Amino acid sequence: MTAPVTDRAAVSTPERASFGPLLRAEWTKFRSVRGWVIGMIVGVFLAILVGVFAAGNASIGCNLGPNSPQLSGKACLPYVPIGPGGEAVTDSFYFVRQPLAGNGSITVRVTSLTGKYSVGGVVRAIPGQSPGAGMTPGLVPWAKAGIIIKASTRQGSAYAAMMVTGAHGVRMQWNYTHDTAGLAGAVTTGAPRWLRLIRSGSTISGYDSADGRHWTLVGTVQLSGLPSTVQAGLFAASPQYLKIIPFFGGGNIRSGPSLATAVFADTSLHGNWPAAKWTGTPIGNAKNGSYPDAGGGFRQAGSQLTVSGSGDIAPVVPGPGSSVPSSVIEQSLAGLFAGLIAIIVVAALFVTSEYRRGLIRVTFAATPDRGRVLAAKATIAALVAFAAGLVAAIVCVAVGVPRQRNEGLYILPVSALTEARVLVGTAVMVALAAVFAVAVGAIFRRSAAAVTAVIVAVVLPFLLAVTVLPNAAANWVLRLTPAAGFAIEQSVPHYSQVSTVYSAAGGQYPLSPLTGLGVLCAYTAAALMLAAWLLRRRDA
Repeated sequence: MTAPVTDRAAVSTPERASFGPLLRAEWTKFRSVRGWVIGMIVGVFLAILVGVFAAGNASIGCNLGPNSPQLSGKACLPYVPIGPGGEAVTDSFYFVRQPLAGNGSITVRVTSLTGKYSVGGVVRAIPGQSPGAGMTPGLVPWAKAGIIIKASTRQGSAYAAMMVTGAHGVRMQWNYTHDTAGLAGAVTTGAPRWLRLIRSGSTISGYDSADGRHWTLVGTVQLSGLPSTVQAGLFAASPQYLKIIPFFGGGNIRSGPSLATAVFADTSLHGNWPAAKWTGTPIGNAKNGSYPDAGGGFRQAGSQLTVSGSGDIAPVVPGPGSSVPSSVIEQSLAGLFAGLIAIIVVAALFVTSEYRRGLIRVTFAATPDRGRVLAAKATIAALVAFAAGLVAAIVCVAVGVPRQRNEGLYILPVSALTEARVLVGTAVMVALAAVFAVAVGAIFRRSAAAVTAVIVAVVLPFLLAVTVLPNAAANWVLRLTPAAGFAIEQSVPHYSQVSTVYSAAGGQYPLSPLTGLGVLCAYTAAALMLAAWLLRRRDA
């Protein structure tokens, strides 16, 4: 007789029909199985152990002078200037300047931009030779030269600049992280570019022109705290040459210093320029040697000025294009994949073990709404996994970041809000992976199949992307698979005006943090809907 079961379901009490008691029942099941609790603890310890080991697995060596002993670790941490927004920046260029008191403007015609680079070695300026002697002719894409208004010659101070570049046309850039496009195309003698900056208080407006008569506003920016007297004039900079030769499983990186040389004509100044004379100043790394010095300087012939410089004016980013040995806070989370495997196993078993032992029939008899049962299991798995992921993330960063600093790496600074997003977002990603495992467990109803499917979908693509696949293939894998969720760990954004290799191995992902997490959410939601549909159609 089957009537008793049907009658109990039909006349179930409001307490039995509510979701709270069902959650408590599933929580009781989870905590009653010692192996599942131990599995979650093992997941936390694996994430911490592997992450801290990875964080301390790089030692930086340095030599501060020809007669100095070889140093390593924390003693090699370089000085890195901080920009107006609190970000680490590279502020290294050759500056031909005059003080500008109050409001005013500067206009120039740029007639050429040429460059040189060297691969595999430091090239120093040789007295009596032209800058960049012995280098290979060629412009790096983000070589830049133009006009700039800067709060002071201090590294990291606020600025706005109009410039021509090696391969990106005219740009207006300000305060290191901001970049706006102007006229396209390369500058040549037959196709010069006119550039103009106008200061009005703390407001800087940038213009460009192809003929010197018809001007286009490229951008207007506010530079907070700009002093009454600023430094303004011409500049040239060229970041290091960087070429990646990809192959399966990695790539060969060739890099070296570079030099940009620009010719300026018809310089026009308006406003109060009290010095009435140009002064050449190597700014930052081009002077102190922490950036390879390929030479730099200027010469004046009548109304024509030729300026050469190396270095860059940009945010510091991780990777081979970085001007300093840098890392990011999420590097300490490199062991998360190991802990995630243990958590996935536990989450899948949370469902499949009931099928294996036949206990799922008892569960469905007590709660005939199978969708509610699935929701309760997913909720408990998510909450437990979130707690485990949050503990692992906090400990990894708290222990791993100081260890990276001790090994000689400069940790790129981020705001407290960004760090909180990385930590909490990592826990959310772990929780979503656990829910995904619950759903797949309900679909397959067998532990080995469910665990394998989830690991292949979430963990394996990430491992292939950071260890085996070429960067282009890795980026597609991290866009299209549930492993896209790892992007939530990224703390430093992509900057299009910086040449480097963005890769998951360096903490950089092809999708933004929230977009990547959204991909994992979509896969999880789809798996839950399929699991709910199958639960209602199949026998227990």
